[in-house]
Amino acid sequence: MRSQFKQTVMDIAKTDDRIVLVLGDISVYMFKAFQDLYPDRFYNMGICENTLISVAAGLSSQGFHPFVHSITPFVTERSFEQIKLDMCYNGFGGNIVSCGASFDYAWDGATHQCATDLAILRLLPDMVVFQPGSKREVDALIRARYASGGTTYYRLSDHPHAIELPDIVPGKGIVLRNESAPLTVMTAGPILPSVIEACRDLAVNLVYFHTIKPIDRDLVNSFKQTEILVVQDAHGLFEAVAEIPGTRVWRQGLPDAFLRDYGKVQDMRQFVGLDPASIRLAVEARLSEQAAA
Repeated sequence: MRSQFKQTVMDIAKTDDRIVLVLGDISVYMFKAFQDLYPDRFYNMGICENTLISVAAGLSSQGFHPFVHSITPFVTERSFEQIKLDMCYNGFGGNIVSCGASFDYAWDGATHQCATDLAILRLLPDMVVFQPGSKREVDALIRARYASGGTTYYRLSDHPHAIELPDIVPGKGIVLRNESAPLTVMTAGPILPSVIEACRDLAVNLVYFHTIKPIDRDLVNSFKQTEILVVQDAHGLFEAVAEIPGTRVWRQGLPDAFLRDYGKVQDMRQFVGLDPASIRLAVEARLSEQAAA
């Protein structure tokens, strides 16, 4: 996804001289071509993420469209107050683009893992929160939103899916399967292939979101008569769906505990019950409870 982020920014920068990059020592060499072409619109601020956000807000106040980029927990959890006050409160919006979603850097332990970013940022007024799952989603969402003037968060992963989706429209979910079943599985982001595999021959509806805020309330409401099982490798989607009155929502995924294990993405997903086999067991358990009711 980072390579697509670079390609998209390089492309729109050809015709929009208000594009500015503010980096935190991450992806600097990847954007060498941007630095060479537009040296006065390229800032590597080093490992000082709070400052990245404040600088971006200042650039926004002068009419620029800044892109702030660093590792997920550092540019979101660590910088939450700056995002809240400098960007959202003041109305000096910009584009916050992270890398290392959830367990992408699992080998570096809890300091480099992040599962709360989507959940905490969606609480901020006037914030738009995206969890794209593929390169195509990254491209479409950035192009649609980068110059909005509002504060937008794009959560990038190093493990995108390659599933072809219909039109990608900010704020709109996608129905992948509607069998008029009593159970609807809702998911988001790069974990989609695992969810599809887990539900392959089960009688469930399947709905996908790339936008966590604003959540597609109309789409959720259209499945409100069913039970909903949210499967996500982060917090955020469950909370967004559960806020809609009348929904009956369950969650499969992250425990209320620090994950002290190290490994690869697949190891961590298995550990928290987000591998295909574990997701399938969770879906089958909901179906069994429905059948017994």
